[in-house]
Amino acid sequence: MALLRRLVYVAYSLFRVPRLFLGKEALKVWTELCRFSGAKIYPGKGIRFIRADSQVFLFSNSKCKRYFHNRLKPAKLTWTAMYRKQHKKDIHAEAVKKRRRTTKKPYSRSIVGATLEVIQKKRAEKPEVRDAARESALREIKERIKKTKDEKKAKKAEVAKSQKASGKGNAPKPGKGPKLGGGGGKR
Repeated sequence: MALLRRLVYVAYSLFRVPRLFLGKEALKVWTELCRFSGAKIYPGKGIRFIRADSQVFLFSNSKCKRYFHNRLKPAKLTWTAMYRKQHKKDIHAEAVKKRRRTTKKPYSRSIVGATLEVIQKKRAEKPEVRDAARESALREIKERIKKTKDEKKAKKAEVAKSQKASGKGNAPKPGKGPKLGGGGGKR
């Protein structure tokens, strides 16, 4: 009889799953958030609304549902999570660590047109030297422009002389004839 009782006890304990083996997962309750107020909704509670475009909305109570359907903004109601977040009310509750950005240290390297040594030399140059080089480059560009303008003027003068010599340049233009066609008046 004792043996039979013992077997029944062992069989019963095998089918029953003790909480010890489940760990922390057994104690965890799956909660969802209200789409309006941001409050936690525990299993078996809340109102589910499915819109025509198949989007699911979960509300903690009928008040949240009513405000949502009346198109009230949760940011304007002081008791919603959105309002509290915007107005920095629950700072101690959030306690989110800000990640520190790692800044890359600047380093110089050569570019296609110039080697690293050339770049470093230019950096080390004094501003007076740079200004003098800039002025000389500007002067050179201005001289080049002036030279091209002089060449164009000389060509124009030659063309004008050749036209005078041939006599085509002084030929009178034929006058315009009388205007034909009415048009232009009121209809």
